Amino acid sequence: MTTIRRFTCNDLFTFNNVNLDILTETYNLPFYLQYLARWPEYCLLAEGPGKQAMGYILGKAEGKGKLWHGHVTAVTVAPDFRRQALARKLMNMLEEITDKVHNAYFVDLFVRVSNSVAINMYKGFGYSVYRTVLNYYAGDEDAYDMRKAMPRDVKKESVIPVSRPVRPEDLEFD
Repeated sequence: MTTIRRFTCNDLFTFNNVNLDILTETYNLPFYLQYLARWPEYCLLAEGPGKQAMGYILGKAEGKGKLWHGHVTAVTVAPDFRRQALARKLMNMLEEITDKVHNAYFVDLFVRVSNSVAINMYKGFGYSVYRTVLNYYAGDEDAYDMRKAMPRDVKKESVIPVSRPVRPEDLEFD
C-alpha cells in the first residue's frame, strides 16, 4: 500500500534510497528546505509500509503572464518501486496543483537528452519536447525542455516547439 503525502523536513533523513539512481539529481540540504518552505504544495512523497520512502516529486510555480507555469524540479522513484505507476501518480498530482491552485498555462521539466527511458515516460504522460537547452547538465550534457499544456492554455500555445536551441542563461523564468 502506498500513501502520497506532503514531503516534510524529516523526510530528508529517510529518502536516500530514492536518490541512489545515477540519473537522479541530488541537491544540497538548503535547496530542499527552500522548496519545502516556498512551495510546500508541490513537494510530495510516496511512502510505503514501514514509512519507507518510495519516491518523491519537487516542483514550483514560476514565470509571468503567459509564461506562468508549474515546474517539475525532480521526480524520482526508488529502483525497487518502479513500474507501479508512482511517477505517473506524482506527476498527475503536480499537474492538478498547477491547474487548480496556480491556474498556470503549462507544466515544464528538464530531462537529459540521453535519458530515453524518462523521455519516453514523459511523452506517455502527454509531454512533448519544446526546445533543447545546451550544456544544461554538468559534463556539458544538453537537456530537453519538455512541456504539457494545462487547461488555461486553450490554444496550446505554450507547447509549440522552438527549433533553435538555447543556453541555460537564456531561460526566461528563473
